[in-house]
Amino acid sequence: MKGFFKTFFASLLALVIFTILGVIILIGFVASATSADKPVVGTNAVLVLDLSNTFKEQSEDNPVNALINKTENEVPALYDMIRMIHHAKTDSLVKGIYILCSNNPNGFAASEELRKALLDFKTSKKFVVAYGETITQKGYYIGNTADQLYCHPQGGIEWGGFVSNLYFLKGLLDKLEIQPQIFYAGKFKSATEPLRETKMTDANRLQTSVWLGDLYSRFLEAASASRKIDTAILRKLAVEGTIQTAHDALANNLVDGLKYDDEVKAFINKRLKAGEQSKINFVGFSEYGKAVEYKQNYGSEKIAIIYASGDIVSGSGDNEQVGSDAFRNIIRKAREDKDVKAIVFRVNSPGGSSLASEVIWREISLAKKEKPVVVSMGDVAASGGYYISCNADSVFADENTITGSIGVFSIVPNFESFFKNKLGISFDRVKTAPYADMGSGDRPLNETEKRFFQAGTDSIYHVFKIRVANGRKKNIEYIDSIAQGRVWTGARGIGVGLVDRIGTLDDAINCAAKMAKISSGYYVKEFPEKKGLLEQIMNSYKKSIKKDLIKEEIGEQPMQMIKQMKQVKQMIGVPQTRIPFMLDVN
Repeated sequence: MKGFFKTFFASLLALVIFTILGVIILIGFVASATSADKPVVGTNAVLVLDLSNTFKEQSEDNPVNALINKTENEVPALYDMIRMIHHAKTDSLVKGIYILCSNNPNGFAASEELRKALLDFKTSKKFVVAYGETITQKGYYIGNTADQLYCHPQGGIEWGGFVSNLYFLKGLLDKLEIQPQIFYAGKFKSATEPLRETKMTDANRLQTSVWLGDLYSRFLEAASASRKIDTAILRKLAVEGTIQTAHDALANNLVDGLKYDDEVKAFINKRLKAGEQSKINFVGFSEYGKAVEYKQNYGSEKIAIIYASGDIVSGSGDNEQVGSDAFRNIIRKAREDKDVKAIVFRVNSPGGSSLASEVIWREISLAKKEKPVVVSMGDVAASGGYYISCNADSVFADENTITGSIGVFSIVPNFESFFKNKLGISFDRVKTAPYADMGSGDRPLNETEKRFFQAGTDSIYHVFKIRVANGRKKNIEYIDSIAQGRVWTGARGIGVGLVDRIGTLDDAINCAAKMAKISSGYYVKEFPEKKGLLEQIMNSYKKSIKKDLIKEEIGEQPMQMIKQMKQVKQMIGVPQTRIPFMLDVN
């Protein structure tokens, strides 16, 4: 027996040592793969803006992917992209920007911020050229900022107007004999409609028509300004289905020409005053960001930028969620840091847990008492996303931001018939009080229990409205009139008092600096702070295995449906301040 334990512990020790050495070696490989020499921009550089990338609020390091696939370590964050474009405007090494605009998965507010940065870049008289084979409408939204916009002769432009699709699951739940048992406050609160209806309610159809129409009008106005075509004509082209081919797009002046890839590059060489076959010094933004100092980093004063991006949940959350515990600590740290003179709270969230939203709201309220707090809204800052925004000193939004949706709902599913009739499972119980098993999911709620849940939902809704009324300095009756779960665009948010100014994240930062009376320069500190290399490795490994590989196998749309079902699971039994769990615009 002694020999066995001796051998066992020796083997265990060897395994531990081997594991530690393996991790050290892996870190060494990853570090070497991700810490290459500083790139050199070179002369006559042309920056490549590939719109097929998703520019998140904060970049995500993926060192494992960089090591295995030999790809770039990260896609720059949206604000990094904006700052790099601004830097390139005065960089003598950069002669122009080449936009690949076939596709654009970014939201409309993010696209608007990129548009504004590109239009500002053009004032330097440097060139901007855009090209796509088949250009989507969102790709066109940014691509049309270019001096010359080309598409493939056999490609074209999507020009059919916008559509918002919503999946309805009530029929499926009926077939499975699952009763959702939904409680909500706000006639426009449409987040539960897919579970209780088979089509949009009149109220939801109305609000969707308004905000979707706003986005489309902004799209047409941007195209009109770039192409010098009246918006009525552009709208007519979509209504009549005129644009079916690349030649249709050219005939109606939506593009400047039809070219193949080599012809576009020959044109860029012409702009560079080089030979048609000369090799162009294309530089990706990820590479450019490593080569130049584009971040404002002067002065002793500090402004904290806190990125709240993703679903709002209780606890710590993950790197794609806004965890109430984690963000309470981050905001508190910025509040207590005497070197931080102002806080810019960048919100890009559809909402989530009402309690988690309240926790974050409280910390923002405390911070506001000690230093300026300015909110900058991204693509979505609605429901819980608006809850955590409403008490700031000043609220900025893009025209295309989706905001509002001040309402509450709860879901308590009843699986009794499903278990009994579909699975042959039944339940029985002994309880010491009549409501001990309330909301257990294996029986329907009785009328008294339903009143409890509805009263709880109404109470949270009332508190939500009070928070907004106090933050926006309006009476609660007025807030109730613009609440009811209704979704607004940032442009309309100005008129109804939900938003103070239309502006970018840069605008919000400049406002915060003025409010803090910073006159000698400042630098920004971004939160949440990036994790250490080992944690990055573990997180990126799990992400690659659990998400990226599954998405690669089943495709984008089924992956979105899985994500929605996961969100529904998170909603069960937890009062929610959330917009519709699928906001899909094409």
